[in-house]
Amino acid sequence: MDADDRIVSVDEVPRETTFLFTVRETSTDEERESILVRSNGEITGWLNYCQHFTHIRLDKGSGAEMRDDEIVCTNHVAMFEADTGRCTFGPCDGAYLEDIEITIDDGSVYLTDSDYEFVSVGPNETSTDLTSTSNIEF
Repeated sequence: MDADDRIVSVDEVPRETTFLFTVRETSTDEERESILVRSNGEITGWLNYCQHFTHIRLDKGSGAEMRDDEIVCTNHVAMFEADTGRCTFGPCDGAYLEDIEITIDDGSVYLTDSDYEFVSVGPNETSTDLTSTSNIEF
């Protein structure tokens, strides 16, 4: 594995929340936030955006809320299966989170998605949080 693609050690991926990192989309050069999630002993990677309103981040910098192996959008109370990304409840029921391909090798998590390049651990520095404090839609 290429050291430039190493995201984090497996031990650093939390069990009760998400791990936030930033990638760059190779076709547009746009930076996007992503998350790692642990579920049923596996680690999966997703873009950090709710599928109801894709400008809403699931992990706002301190880990996304998790319930029963599901990621919770705190704005819409949409729930996504951590292992498949499928929305099981909420306004985007049946939609899927966009996956990020990762590989586990020798105790580390690596980005192996050819559509993205690893940028850094943590949030996208240019990201603005457009999260509403209301669950009401207009």
